[in-house]
Amino acid sequence: MSNTSIFSRIVAGELPAYKVAEDEHHLAFLDITPLVEGHTLVIPKREVDYIFDLPPAELAALHLFAQRVARGVKAAVPCKRVGVAVIGLEVPHAHIHLIPMNNVSDMNFANPKIKVDERRMNELAAAIGAQVPALVSGTPALPPDPRDTKGGRETVEETEPQAKAGQPTPDDPTLATLRDLTTGLVYMSEGDAPLQPVSFPAPKSGLTDAALAKLAGLPADTKVEKQELTYFLRNHTADNGVLGNPELANRFKALQMYMKQELNSTQVYRFGHGPQVPVLVLGEAEGGKLLGFKTVLTET
Repeated sequence: MSNTSIFSRIVAGELPAYKVAEDEHHLAFLDITPLVEGHTLVIPKREVDYIFDLPPAELAALHLFAQRVARGVKAAVPCKRVGVAVIGLEVPHAHIHLIPMNNVSDMNFANPKIKVDERRMNELAAAIGAQVPALVSGTPALPPDPRDTKGGRETVEETEPQAKAGQPTPDDPTLATLRDLTTGLVYMSEGDAPLQPVSFPAPKSGLTDAALAKLAGLPADTKVEKQELTYFLRNHTADNGVLGNPELANRFKALQMYMKQELNSTQVYRFGHGPQVPVLVLGEAEGGKLLGFKTVLTET
């Protein structure tokens, strides 16, 4: 796609902007017709019209960048919260609005836009930019991948009657992405266990407890408990994560977003009782597959 949007012209340096933050793939700058002072726009540098046409990995990366910018806005502009909005009709280039707010009405796009003079805009951009947290060294890049959408992903047929112990098949791009997202991640409970990507053909009998136990390699009468993914990962996706490491917390957030965006009906399944509780996190993919990851929860 050629760089035709006004935002792409800003990225190219053809138009000026009150820049707040920037990395290789993203840019944040002040809205020149703001609802309130500090109203900031966050965009991917790659021009994509509709934000939900972004591949899941790029969408996750955009929101993680916006999170850092929002912290800068909150620190620099007096407000109770930084509101988030995606409208998508004004400019044909995906963007997120970050709006300092003290009341819900501050987020009303029907409100008259305010006029902020150039001197004040420069002050705000500098103040916000100074407060945007630096990118933690080692945070994984999330590059564009044309395969990383439901429509663009190939359907790969299983060559065996059953996926062998949930091992990845090399031709499965979704599973390859899950492998990248889970590499080095460890679920922390009273012990710790790595996250391992898995793939299974969907059981013909449906996701009964017995079928799920079989996928986990356990007796058919093993008790199965369901949990919501956000709840299961809540300690790991907190601002600093369970280990006080924002880098790892951001990686868990990216994984969680991918599972929710890319797979249908994602669910956490816990098997049996402690001290070692096997866990499968599975969602439905195209082609009659279940994809996700497995780990172990330690409870004593």
